[in-house]
Amino acid sequence: MNDFLKATAIDHINMKVKNLEQSVKFYKELFGFEVKVEDNTPNKLNVPSKIIGNDSVILCLYEVPDMSPEGGITHFGFHVRNFEQVSNKCKELGVEILYGGEVTFDNSKSVYIKDVNGYVVELSEIFGGGL
Repeated sequence: MNDFLKATAIDHINMKVKNLEQSVKFYKELFGFEVKVEDNTPNKLNVPSKIIGNDSVILCLYEVPDMSPEGGITHFGFHVRNFEQVSNKCKELGVEILYGGEVTFDNSKSVYIKDVNGYVVELSEIFGGGL
């Protein structure tokens, strides 16, 4: 039996942006994205933030005007169909779980880990956090 975590899709991408309002406008005009969460604070970066997207794509935008170099993926998330196995699989493989374990949100739970390159990966119970 295969005991891999069953990632079904990239759930969301967290991005640093130089100007939050310009970025929201860009994604609204190009893709028709809507604002899902108007004020995503507090957050780990302690900066203005919004969550935008549609039923299939979620972007979490964090305003960091002096970001350098350009482009800044803070983390990306996978929806995991067998979420109840995440903690055990990470422990089995020696993967460090960040932030003290499961993080509970209003409609979902997540586990944050680092991959071998240092990228933070969020493993989510419910796609898009149930937004």
